[in-house]
Amino acid sequence: MNLKRKLLISALQVVLLAMLLYMFPRHSGLTALYDRLAFYPFQSLRVMVFRFVPISIGDVLYILGGTCLLVTFCRWLYCLVRFGSHKLKLAASLLNTVNAVLFVYLFFLLGWGANYYKQPLGKSLGLFLAYDSSKANRRKADSTTLIAFNEFLVGQLNACAPGYHYRSLREVNSSAGKYYSACTDSKVKAYGLGIKPSLFGYFLERMAIQGYYNPFTGEGQINADLPCFLLPFVVCHEMAHQAGIAAEGDANLMAYALCTASGDSLFRYSGYICLWEYANGRLFRRDSAVANGFEARLNKLTRAHLDTLDQLSRKYDNGIARYGTDLYDDYLKMQHQHEGIKSYGNVISSAWQLEVNRSAGIRSIIHVP
Repeated sequence: MNLKRKLLISALQVVLLAMLLYMFPRHSGLTALYDRLAFYPFQSLRVMVFRFVPISIGDVLYILGGTCLLVTFCRWLYCLVRFGSHKLKLAASLLNTVNAVLFVYLFFLLGWGANYYKQPLGKSLGLFLAYDSSKANRRKADSTTLIAFNEFLVGQLNACAPGYHYRSLREVNSSAGKYYSACTDSKVKAYGLGIKPSLFGYFLERMAIQGYYNPFTGEGQINADLPCFLLPFVVCHEMAHQAGIAAEGDANLMAYALCTASGDSLFRYSGYICLWEYANGRLFRRDSAVANGFEARLNKLTRAHLDTLDQLSRKYDNGIARYGTDLYDDYLKMQHQHEGIKSYGNVISSAWQLEVNRSAGIRSIIHVP
């Protein structure tokens, strides 16, 4: 293939990407069409095929991709050293790489990434969070929510703790798939949602990553060494991505809604303690005395679990983890998530509104947009 043809392919891919990135945020009908005709059929096929493979195919692809990048980089160095006789080979290799990157991003966008442009999950669940537009009133409303939610979570954690019991990742995975089938209207659930242990468990720990979703194979991966009390929430979070929920705050909301609707003591406990981390942490930054007062009322088991989380946080508080967090923050902002990594914590208000609706008797099947 000559250089002119490669340049033409690059230009066409750039134009197509620009069109899609312009149209998806502006046309909700296009996103609905994408769901029906592209994502759900493709994701259902991926789930059906890869669920029978015990290892993560996505991790294997990442290893192969990394190897290819390393070989390509070495080839560029060689061509630079012999630039006079290898400049055309270098130009061809650079164009091939550009075309490959553009194709991979197109595949990402059409295979899963367009889910970032869906309406927020809270809207699908009928959670209307309307605050006064002034900054002072928004802060006051947020503080009221934090105190009310912390009070609620203390009561729920103390009630659930006696029923807490250990379960393996395999058992949690199986139960989570059943709860998705019973409690949601996900179009993918019929084919068996499931999470796999990542081949990169050690590196995930070093980077303080609990789990991740592979948008190319449709697999959810998890760090299998996570404490048991975190497993249900993290598994349900990654399954939310499998079901077509891309935004991290929405995946947290789905995980919380499912865990607490399951009737399973371990899942409910996991949902409450994971939201406690967000809600009490944010309250602590506003009023540490009030936040510490809530924590002092927790049962011994939950306080021990919180100590475990603190130890893990200190253990993996390193430059690699911080750099990885910064990179992921930039990635989320590129994907229409303007608050970046902070969007994880946006679940607080919507989760509390969900509980307000439940207390008013408003309960229904969990809708996956």
